[in-house]
Amino acid sequence: MNILIVDGNEKEASSRYTDMGMDTQYEVYKKVLKSLSLENLNIQIIHPAISNNFLPEGISLDDFHGVAWTGSLLNIYDMTTPIINQIELAKELFTKKNKIFGSCWGLQVLVTAAGGKIRKNPKGLEAVVANEITINREGLNHPMYEGKDSVFDAFCWHYDDTEFLPTNSKILASNNKSEVQSVSFDINDSSVWAVQYHPEFDPSWIAGLMQQREDILLKEGAFSKKKYFDEELNFFSNYKNMEEKDNHKKYSDLINISKHTLELSNWISNLKN
Repeated sequence: MNILIVDGNEKEASSRYTDMGMDTQYEVYKKVLKSLSLENLNIQIIHPAISNNFLPEGISLDDFHGVAWTGSLLNIYDMTTPIINQIELAKELFTKKNKIFGSCWGLQVLVTAAGGKIRKNPKGLEAVVANEITINREGLNHPMYEGKDSVFDAFCWHYDDTEFLPTNSKILASNNKSEVQSVSFDINDSSVWAVQYHPEFDPSWIAGLMQQREDILLKEGAFSKKKYFDEELNFFSNYKNMEEKDNHKKYSDLINISKHTLELSNWISNLKN
């Protein structure tokens, strides 16, 4: 299967990860999709936030069975050229027959391109874990959540959320921080599944993100005390080496990779339909 990954970040943002020895967000996405698929995936990555000529010569948007959209440090209401490029790309994809999955920023681009609106969340930053995301009745009947616990935690990092959705959208899950933690909608012949969190992240990568953004997390009150930050960082950094008795029950959704990435596994399976 041919998969297109749309990198949402500008070059400088991706360099913040590589400078720390971390994978970029698009590399994270590529690795997790390949690990979840039972079939060989031919993955093409494009960078519309970096270049206006982002589609390689000889490549058509009609060539792909699925499109995955990464997170980003951008805020969509700033409407800079890298943002407008992505909105216009989404609109073009909507004119074709596509199955699109968006994570965090990906949700925000897709919702905006389809006529919805994203705002700065009045409840502030949601990081590093989105707690107690609850799947509603629509979500329980949606193929994205097949096999998923009805209440779960997920990795996240976002200042923004959805103010209103495109026509015919279905909210699938919510929590006390964001009413729209996931959404699905069809537009023309395209089908969109999108989540405000990051099923593609894993504990080790999120530990690197915490190290990179410690000052922000403490300043924004994501952790009330530094010791709580240190405890969570230590757990995610060393979760593979923790004895069973040391595994915190509240982290069970996050350290079980097959459970945490289930939305993406279900999306890959749905590409064949």
